[in-house]
Amino acid sequence: MGLLSCVWLQSCSSANQTASKVQDKLVLTGSSTVAPLAAEIGKQFESKHPGVRIDVQSGGSSRGISDTRQGVADIGMVSRALKSEEQDLKAFPIASDGVTIILHKDNPVSSLTDAQVVNIYTGKLTNWKQVGGKDGVIAVVNKAEGRSTLELFTHYFKLKNTDIKAQVVIGDNEQGIKTVAGNPNAIGYVSIGSAENSVAGGSSIKLLPVGGVTATTANVQNSTFPISRPLNFVTKTEPQGLAKEFINFAQSQQVSDIVKKQNFVVVSK
Repeated sequence: MGLLSCVWLQSCSSANQTASKVQDKLVLTGSSTVAPLAAEIGKQFESKHPGVRIDVQSGGSSRGISDTRQGVADIGMVSRALKSEEQDLKAFPIASDGVTIILHKDNPVSSLTDAQVVNIYTGKLTNWKQVGGKDGVIAVVNKAEGRSTLELFTHYFKLKNTDIKAQVVIGDNEQGIKTVAGNPNAIGYVSIGSAENSVAGGSSIKLLPVGGVTATTANVQNSTFPISRPLNFVTKTEPQGLAKEFINFAQSQQVSDIVKKQNFVVVSK
């Protein structure tokens, strides 16, 4: 009996340790816009909670929704408002952001009308000289399906993704910025926060105004920029334990410096 009791106790102890390890880790998946912000918030949270690990993986907002529903992720990252068919999930805004057009900084075009953007993306305008630029074939950069940036862009410009004639299809913001920075004839669209960050780091891109409004974090904050969105954490049920603690931390003033540093807009809880 003593031996059996010992084996049972060891097994029980091992199970408890495993459960403890699981509770000390949070997995976040989803939006590539939210991921760098979540990772920085995660680092600060880890520093205040020794032994806790925050694992952040991107892959697009649709992945965040799917993984959260399936229980693969503790928290999903979604860079838009939840749709009507997603109201089974709980959303927690941690910041807000805008989406804008980017060009190579050497492109002389300084603005495009909404109609010109639509005509470029649908293949009706194919050369920069048609919109006041230099002679050069326009390289249209589009986002992959499942990216909320794509959804926001097509919704604002009243486009269907099937109407877009793209030469390059990219995934995350960083890839989009690198693609445009590497091609003077390219046009793309990305998160304003990500673009401002890249420009500050020396990237060869520039942000275009939309609807006559300059693409800046300040104009997202004062609600004058026409393409803006909330950056959300989402959960399958009302968060408990470590997940609740982390979400509360991500919505607190303790991380406002991180939000501002990444050129996103702080939201009041």
